[in-house]
Amino acid sequence: MTPEPKSATAFAPGGVGNIGPGLDILGLALAGQGDTVRAEWADERGIRILQSGHPDLPADPSRHTAGLAAMAVVERAGDRRGRNRGIALTVRKGLPLSGGQGGSAASAVAGAVAVNALLGNPLDRLALVGACLDAEEGVSGRHADNVVPSLLGGIVLIRSLEPLDLVQLPVPDELCVVIARPDQQLRTAHSRSVLPAAIPREVALHQAAQVGAIVAALASGDYALLGRAIDDRIAEPVRAGLLPGFRQAKQAALDAGALGSSISGGGPTAFALVRGQKAGDKVAAAMTDAYAACGYKSEVRVAQIDRQGARIIGDSERAQA
Repeated sequence: MTPEPKSATAFAPGGVGNIGPGLDILGLALAGQGDTVRAEWADERGIRILQSGHPDLPADPSRHTAGLAAMAVVERAGDRRGRNRGIALTVRKGLPLSGGQGGSAASAVAGAVAVNALLGNPLDRLALVGACLDAEEGVSGRHADNVVPSLLGGIVLIRSLEPLDLVQLPVPDELCVVIARPDQQLRTAHSRSVLPAAIPREVALHQAAQVGAIVAALASGDYALLGRAIDDRIAEPVRAGLLPGFRQAKQAALDAGALGSSISGGGPTAFALVRGQKAGDKVAAAMTDAYAACGYKSEVRVAQIDRQGARIIGDSERAQA
C-alpha cells in the first residue's frame, strides 16, 4: 500500500489569454514563469494559507484563487480527510499581479493540482478544470482562457463552458511568443468593465473568421495566416486606451517582423507571435525601445509554448521555481 503523502507541490505556467481575437475562448501556456503551490496536511480543519505569495494578496482562502481552488477540489472529491484534518497552502508567485499573464489562474491551477495530489488524485483533469473555474469565478469571472492552458499546456480552444468542451490545438515547432510587460498594473475587473455589452454583426463575423483562421493556421503550420488572424476588434480597441505605450509597442513589434501582436489577456502585458528565437530577440528589443520612448520600463522575454501544463514538482524544482 502506497503511504499517504505528507505534502505535494505543483507548478502551473502563466500564458496569454485571448490570443487576440479569441476573447475568453483561446489561450496558450508559456514556458518559464509560473506559480507554485505547496499543499500539506494540517491539524486545523479547513483550508489555510500560510503564505499568500505576495503582500498584496489576501491570506483568506475564500479570497485567494489557490485557496478557492483547494476548497473546490476537496468538495468535488468528497474527501473526508480534507474536510476533517485540514490543508495548509504555501503560495510562491512567479507571475506578476494584475499583469495580464494569467497569474490568478496559475495560482488556482497550482493549488488544485497540489491538493488533488495530496488527496491521492481523485479528480481527473476535466474535473480539475471545473474546480479552477470555480476559483477564478470568485475573483475575475468565469472564463477559461487562462485556466485551461495552464492546466493542460499548449494552445487551447474553449468550444463551450456549459457543457465543458475543450480542444487542444497543434503547436507549430518554431512558434515563439514575445511577452512585454510595461511597469503598469491593470486589474482584470477594470479591463473587463470596458468591454462592450453588444457588438455589430460585422464585428462578430470578423471575429469568428479570425478565430477560424487561427485554428486553420495552427493545423497547417501557416505562420503568415496566423499573423494575419491576430486582429481583434472587440477587446483591443477599448482596452488600448487604458494601456499607455501599447499601440507604439505593437507597431514596433510588427515593424520588427512579428507575425502579429495584441494585448495579453486584459493587459497591461502585450504579446507578439514570432517564428523562431532570432526573430523573437529582434522583436523583443523593438518593443522594449518603444515602451522606453513612452516613458515606461518593461520586462520583455521570448518564450516557447509550454506543452506540458501544470505538474507536480520535487524539492529541487521547487527551489528553482
